[in-house]
Amino acid sequence: MQTDSVPPPVPTGVIKTFGPFGPKYEVGQPLRQLDDGDWMVEITMVETGEKARYHLTDIHDDPDAR
Repeated sequence: MQTDSVPPPVPTGVIKTFGPFGPKYEVGQPLRQLDDGDWMVEITMVETGEKARYHLTDIHDDPDAR
């Protein structure tokens, strides 16, 4: 378990998609560190405005929206 509570760089404000063809979301602020060292980040769905939580490692894996 990682104990460092300072989040790594988060691409806040960047619009990404879930995979190459998924819906668009905007990356928000880091919320908390998880037991495995990953971070939970708030995201906002572009089309609906719905807020959700998403793992930072998954955000890094998703492409930027075009």
